[in-house]
Amino acid sequence: MSVSDISALDPLAAGGKRLQGKVCIVTGAGQGIGRASARRLAAEGGIIVVAERNESSAQETFEQLTNAGVKALKVIVDLSKFEEAERLMQETVAAFGRIDVIANVVGGTIWWQPFQEYTVDQIFLELERSLYTTLWCCKAVLPYMIEQKSGSIINFGSSVTAGGLYRVPYAVSKGGIVALTTTLAAENGRYGIRVNGVTPGTTIITDRTTSRLTLRPGEVADAIAGTDSRVEETRALQQGALRRTGRAEEQAAAVAFLASEDASFITGHMIDVSGGSH
Repeated sequence: MSVSDISALDPLAAGGKRLQGKVCIVTGAGQGIGRASARRLAAEGGIIVVAERNESSAQETFEQLTNAGVKALKVIVDLSKFEEAERLMQETVAAFGRIDVIANVVGGTIWWQPFQEYTVDQIFLELERSLYTTLWCCKAVLPYMIEQKSGSIINFGSSVTAGGLYRVPYAVSKGGIVALTTTLAAENGRYGIRVNGVTPGTTIITDRTTSRLTLRPGEVADAIAGTDSRVEETRALQQGALRRTGRAEEQAAAVAFLASEDASFITGHMIDVSGGSH
């Protein structure tokens, strides 16, 4: 991919440059919705920080961006630890001087099973992966955004909170993120900081290079493989009004909108991007 191919990062961007020169952190940017979000923000002119736990997938995203002429930084980081979230912000500011946008995408179900079958350790790992990563990033980024009197934080909820099957700890995590989003918005609007979120439904990854590549803490290779029937049952329940599965690029489009000045008077809001699955 050459510099002239920057529009190929996300054709849906249609040449828009709403984020020209903005420093944008995307967590979980090595795969799935995170990678799609990094590509979309880059296509809109953003400077991208690829925050990811897996070196190889982070490098792949980083190369996609830099080969298209995008100014980018790669930070290998485990965001389940607050000190690692702090390091991410420190390295970003050291490189680019500020943080304009953070999209907290990292997270996801580890196990699909009835709640009573979860062990205590499994519950903790689900919360650590899908709640604490976003919680710590919000806490770590706020001092920088407060000092500069501006910023956009975009968190990821999930349609699972409306009654999804077999993912109670994950649903609890995402419900917590909704509360985090609305309360932080109320606290920090006075500093020119907007805090919003995206609520995806079931999402298909159309680019196979964006498949989930990282086994999460405590996850073994067959943890998901043995739950195919539960996954399909969940998808059947979540079939929305549009009667299709969403694409990662469609989630990324919502992220780009919320990050941009087109959403300058929107805060404390979760955009439902589930195809009407509620």
